[in-house]
Amino acid sequence: MSALFTLETAAGTLNAAAPLILAALAGVVCERSGVVNIALEGIMLCAAFTGVAVTHALSPAGAAHASAWAPWAGVAAAAAAAVAVALLHGVVSIHVRANQIISGVAINILAVGLTQFLCYLVFKSSSNSAVVASLPRWGAGAFRYSPLVWFAFAAIPLVHLLLYRTVFGLRLRAVGEHPTAADTLGIRPVRVRYAAVALSGALAGLGGAALASDVSQFVQNMTAGRGYIALAAMIFGKWTPCGAAAACFLFAFADNAQIALQEKIPPQFAQSIPYLLTILVLAGFVGKARAPEALGKPYAKTD
Repeated sequence: MSALFTLETAAGTLNAAAPLILAALAGVVCERSGVVNIALEGIMLCAAFTGVAVTHALSPAGAAHASAWAPWAGVAAAAAAAVAVALLHGVVSIHVRANQIISGVAINILAVGLTQFLCYLVFKSSSNSAVVASLPRWGAGAFRYSPLVWFAFAAIPLVHLLLYRTVFGLRLRAVGEHPTAADTLGIRPVRVRYAAVALSGALAGLGGAALASDVSQFVQNMTAGRGYIALAAMIFGKWTPCGAAAACFLFAFADNAQIALQEKIPPQFAQSIPYLLTILVLAGFVGKARAPEALGKPYAKTD
């Protein structure tokens, strides 16, 4: 058991938690407005590929001679691509008023095939990209992380303040609970939901960029279910930023624990620990957590 509580495990847990936190916060923002966002997995995957591809394009001489700003441009491109994918989900869910879960699942499936195809076009390999320049590392010792990791931690109180201490946050929560009542007060539910979906996309995109930056390349299906785990963390955290982040730390610790336990138990079982924990959390808490009242319900203004 001592192998589970080491400095390396703590450092690894914080690093692994960052993409989950950004994705979980994205889910909180989007679903608080009443839009289910199952598409987090696909959004993160598209962002990860876009960030790597743009960084590679701006570094023709290779990673060793890349411009210092190339990785930052990759992060910006990743966020922009994620917003575009999220808005696609928004159009289908808000404007077309289609089933939001089906829309999200379709985007996830599309993202896997599209990123694999584009990876082959750009890097002549459908499984992984070339190694590209990465963001600088900030911190000391084992706790030297990408700036995106530190931003993930800072985003927790920022999103909390946005939801509970700003006019926009009040309107967003009102639209997620009772859009018709919000509309009668002069709030435009459709506009608020689009804004929430776009912000959600940006946060999830930064989560995907953090994944790619950690290994300095794109790997086929590198999200590996993290979007779904982030959704479980959001539910476990009762659709609150702090609660969702706490659950992300728990899942990240389980992910690092399975690495330490692979020498003691069969590796196939150890690798399943994070996903088993996700199932247990959903089975034990999904019925106890109260979702926003209008979650998943398209809004159509009636005269």
